[in-house]
Amino acid sequence: MIRILLADDQALIRSGIRALLESEDGIEVVGEATDGRQAVALAREHRPDIALVDIQMPLLDGIEATRQIAGDEQLAAVRVVILTNHGLDEYVFRALRAGASGFLLKDTEPADLLQGLGVVMRGDALLSPAVTRQLITEFVARPPDALGAAGLEALTNREREVVALAAHGLSNAEIAASMVLSPTTAKTHVSRAMTKLGARDRAQLVVFAYQSGLVSARDPGRLSS
Repeated sequence: MIRILLADDQALIRSGIRALLESEDGIEVVGEATDGRQAVALAREHRPDIALVDIQMPLLDGIEATRQIAGDEQLAAVRVVILTNHGLDEYVFRALRAGASGFLLKDTEPADLLQGLGVVMRGDALLSPAVTRQLITEFVARPPDALGAAGLEALTNREREVVALAAHGLSNAEIAASMVLSPTTAKTHVSRAMTKLGARDRAQLVVFAYQSGLVSARDPGRLSS
């Protein structure tokens, strides 16, 4: 059973998403929040698997709500997925840095939303294809982050390679095939890299890879959601 918290100040959006989710077996909506402050409180009360959080909400916006949820050790298992109407903007970067596990545009097809929940539950990064393309384009225009580059020193050469492949959108199984490793070994390398970098999930690995200059958007590779 996947337990979901919805946070959006628009009742119509919440009711539509709730109806979609509750029509599926194995999904339960445990709460609805109308503002960011309530979202944090309900996350602490219900400990959902996933919090679907709108960026623009009253009292506390989605970015600060994400930061508080991601920063609470008791909510370490909660994954925040941002819902937005606007595609990529500075809010997206701030929310990723705050600990969001991914993004979905509100015009995402219902089937893609449901599939995306499974992606997040597996611990993978969830980015809408349109957001991914814009995200990478934006990273091209930004110089490597000095702190991110320093973090590279903590990784082995094999871990750097794994992070780079993860940033190109490859799953653990695809990383294993590319590097001629067992899936278990590939997963172990990903987990160790996340631990060394203090990353909650693969979304933050993607941010690190581009901010550090480990991966360039001009590099060949497959980018996916």
